[in-house]
Amino acid sequence: MEGVPLDFRPNLWVVLKDFIHRAINGELHLPPWWLRDIGGAEDFEAVGQEFLTLFVQLAQLKPDEQVLEIGCGSGRMALPLTTFLRPPGSYTGTDIVAPFIAWCQKHISRRRPQFAFLHADLYNQRYNPQGRWLASEYTFPFPDERFDFVFLTSVFTHLLPKDTEHYLHEIRRLLRPNGRCLATFFLLNETQARLAAEGKNEIAFRYGSDPIRIRSETVPESAVAYDEAYLLDLLSQCGLTLQAPIYYGSWSGRADGLSYQDILLFRRADNDADGADGVNETNV
Repeated sequence: MEGVPLDFRPNLWVVLKDFIHRAINGELHLPPWWLRDIGGAEDFEAVGQEFLTLFVQLAQLKPDEQVLEIGCGSGRMALPLTTFLRPPGSYTGTDIVAPFIAWCQKHISRRRPQFAFLHADLYNQRYNPQGRWLASEYTFPFPDERFDFVFLTSVFTHLLPKDTEHYLHEIRRLLRPNGRCLATFFLLNETQARLAAEGKNEIAFRYGSDPIRIRSETVPESAVAYDEAYLLDLLSQCGLTLQAPIYYGSWSGRADGLSYQDILLFRRADNDADGADGVNETNV
């Protein structure tokens, strides 16, 4: 929700104008603008469709699989998945922002009972400063090996190392033996550093120290970038391994970025014995 204060409460006139605008433009299936975590209606829908394509092409997502989204926002990814997943396939979304979850429960779950949304009341200085629990100590309320596919878009880009490590352990716990996880990051590496020196990075990570750099000293979770080598080592420590090369994004100034952020696809490391092809090389 860049540009929208997190405590924003629309008055009746704002609500009415938003409803009329969405009705005229055939957008009543979308959340109101103040609940969108990215751009306007066009960007909101386009990003959701973009990632649905990536889920299928990169992670081989199938309509009958069990899916978990950590950091679901107001349904940016869930909405396109309603046209793709079919029973026994299901979707579960979690988010730390309660109004996001409330909208999704009312407008998605009521029509699609196989789509469930859960509020995780976790502290985050930027998104949930009154949160009850720490992300580094939170156990997602799902049994072991519950999901075929877990994804997080623009979540690790707001988490500090202790939280990231815990989330990776939780993802390892939640994945089925043949499960996959797709997650986005801002990665620091030689190419990114060279492009930064040329003034081509779209986000300036000026503060912090190894293994991370941050955009804001006052709100560290505003945007967090991870040293690539550190992150790959952390994956290994958490029992995870890359399933494909890193798909670098355009944020760093790369002309060939697949998406905006950098994308990692990984799985449980114990699947190496099953003949799956691990990838150790990256293109930095």
